[in-house]
Amino acid sequence: MRNIIPIERVENKIHQIRGQKVMLDMDLAELYNVPTGRLNEQVKRNRRRFPADFMFQLTPHEYSNLKSQNAIARWGGRRTLPLVFTEQGAIDP
Repeated sequence: MRNIIPIERVENKIHQIRGQKVMLDMDLAELYNVPTGRLNEQVKRNRRRFPADFMFQLTPHEYSNLKSQNAIARWGGRRTLPLVFTEQGAIDP
């Protein structure tokens, strides 16, 4: 049985980037209860399931803007720029 996630918890993790509503990889991983590294590993192994309209990687400028807006509270320790998932990409990991 799947757990029901309160809508407020999801809404707080949605950001507007490049004119699209997206979720950061770390937030999506949290909702699916998996480590971020594991989510990104599976995406790399299944690239054909995640075309550009499903996900993309943030630019350094976009990432900096999110951090400055306090949208990313736990950004330390990342070696790569985050992936973000559109609505279609977030539903299908």
